[in-house]
Amino acid sequence: MTGILNGMRVVEGSAFVAVPLAGMTLAQMGADVIRFDRIGGGLDADRWPVAPSGQSLFWAGLNKGKRSIAVDMKSERGRELITQIITAPGDDAGLFLTNLRVRGWMDYPTLSQFREDLIMVTLMGDRHGRPQVDYTVNPALGIPDITGPEGHADPVASAVPAWDLIAGNLVVSSLLAAERHRLKTGKGQDVELSLKDVAAATIGHLGMIGDAVLNTQERGKSGNALYGAYGQDFVCADGRRVMVIGLTSRQWAGLVKATGTEDAMAELGRRTCANLRDEGVRWTLRHEITAILSPWFAARRVEEFAGDFNASGLTWSEFRTTREAVRQDPDLSTDNPMFTNLMQPGLGIFPVPGLPTSFSAHPRTPPEPAPVLGAHTEEILGDVARLSDTEIAQLFDTGVVQSPSYAAPRSAA
Repeated sequence: MTGILNGMRVVEGSAFVAVPLAGMTLAQMGADVIRFDRIGGGLDADRWPVAPSGQSLFWAGLNKGKRSIAVDMKSERGRELITQIITAPGDDAGLFLTNLRVRGWMDYPTLSQFREDLIMVTLMGDRHGRPQVDYTVNPALGIPDITGPEGHADPVASAVPAWDLIAGNLVVSSLLAAERHRLKTGKGQDVELSLKDVAAATIGHLGMIGDAVLNTQERGKSGNALYGAYGQDFVCADGRRVMVIGLTSRQWAGLVKATGTEDAMAELGRRTCANLRDEGVRWTLRHEITAILSPWFAARRVEEFAGDFNASGLTWSEFRTTREAVRQDPDLSTDNPMFTNLMQPGLGIFPVPGLPTSFSAHPRTPPEPAPVLGAHTEEILGDVARLSDTEIAQLFDTGVVQSPSYAAPRSAA
């Protein structure tokens, strides 16, 4: 974490990945991020993966450092409370993130009546307002048809929700851009983006739309090969698998030198009348290049070449499971200042990442655990909604709000 956004208050009403990730990122930059959920927990409360206790590691991962309030949003008073919290006064407040917009209540025209300079960032599924998630956007844009083993007939989905992750960070960028505009003009605004548009823009930026329009050959699956250049996985003598990259000229030259295959590569170039210094040529001849390199890796254990590869500055890695990576890679441990062994309530102690970014003017601080649902209900009602103790007690006694630490029902008098 870092304190670069200290003083900023952001309210978040969200589910799934992108918007919770955006709120968490802002919290790790120092913003006071208030997440509201329905009593009993929102859509993500029990989402997998879960700890041995049965509690959600997903929830804990995406809600670190936030404050939590639990509200009965089906009740009129509950909706009034959420409106008060979103539109509460303060120069660094009036910032709202959501992907759960509700017309006539939790939308910009309604909320901005209570605060004219409100900034609301809404992530939709697609630009028409229809629901989408990463696992539906991906096939709609053709990505699973270029993912998987070469020659494999079926589409292959990704285990990592790439569009959600990109969209979450774009939500952060959009909020900060709109807040900068407000600082200069005093005016708020309604900001909208959609998951599908984020994905469509990304594949456009990568040249994939132009490729589909201008070229006649359909891009197919290429397994673990690096598309358009040279990168390939190899099985070594000890059965372990490595990925090596020859994308740039330096990477390619280093790989050839380290494996002692200069003569064989030169002969391949002469035989095909091709210049292997061209990354596109290396892609075209990837099968021939792999045939030259495969015996070299098959004859060696990873330990036999790892030191030389690292000393030569080669771009390579070993394939691991996530469990193996946590055990073996110091970058996923407290050797990395981004990580802290943190006690997450109800889950246990494990390495938890803070903000990947470091700022020279703001020292890195350890990540904070995710809150228990409703853990900050009382203090949010007091210091943000500015309710009296009597009003807060009435809300608890009538079941409009909930907190795990609030005392047994008591008189509101």
